[in-house]
Amino acid sequence: MKRHRTDAVKRMRNRMKMSRLRTAMRRVSEASTPEEREEAWRKAQSLLDKAGRTRLLHPNKVKRIKTSLAGS
Repeated sequence: MKRHRTDAVKRMRNRMKMSRLRTAMRRVSEASTPEEREEAWRKAQSLLDKAGRTRLLHPNKVKRIKTSLAGS
């Protein structure tokens, strides 16, 4: 029963983190000015690095996403 409760908390926390991450990545792609894009890129990069460290995403996947965002 305790495992079920803790899993539910982890699941909600991971969903929130992934949602923030996806939003940040979308804002980089949709930025209209270079200044706006730079600010969005910094925020997304920080969230991606944190996701890789905490294993929310695989570190290699984080590197791949960062490379594709930097090029787009």
